[in-house]
Amino acid sequence: MFTGIVQTQAVIDALEDKNSSADKFRHLRLRVEPRFLQNLEIGASIAINGCCLTATNFSETPEHGYVHFDVIDETLRLTNLGTLKVADKVNFERSLTVGRELGGHIVSGHVHCTGKVTERRDTEHNCSMRIEVPAKWMEYILSKGFVAVDGASLTVGEVDDSGFWLHLIPETLSVTSLGTIQEGGILNIEADQQTITTVETVKRVLAARMP
Repeated sequence: MFTGIVQTQAVIDALEDKNSSADKFRHLRLRVEPRFLQNLEIGASIAINGCCLTATNFSETPEHGYVHFDVIDETLRLTNLGTLKVADKVNFERSLTVGRELGGHIVSGHVHCTGKVTERRDTEHNCSMRIEVPAKWMEYILSKGFVAVDGASLTVGEVDDSGFWLHLIPETLSVTSLGTIQEGGILNIEADQQTITTVETVKRVLAARMP
């Protein structure tokens, strides 16, 4: 479980693909400041671009920390992790600790789909970004509701039939990878689970009432 409050950006230090005719597999090694790996244990969950991954190994030097992940074919199919290259930056969030302030919204780290940035408008103090997502997920994305985009908990702006707008403050742009994403970029999308539950419940109730 995560909050969608991105703690830092990690760097893809190394990657290795092991693809066969049956499936795809990718090993990632990320570089991050050592303080973000304090008290980490193998098997811990970390959200990378909003995707919950299991730490398979980690190490530290005085300057850097390194953490390893294995990414299987289903995750590569549903997320943007398969497009990453060495030196790319990714959003990094350790799992929620009981007693910590919950500043975003409850995020599972289970990415529903990817979205494409179709328009970006930058001004001196603001950035507006439109993201297009598959139509089947739009019924769960509501204006002023929550959505996790590459792991960042954000408030949805305007909504249309095929996408939605985000309005981003400078802090979000500086802390997360959204500051550098451009038109055509692909982002991981996790709809708010409470919204999904509410919509699906209402649909089942209405269906049951139909003659």
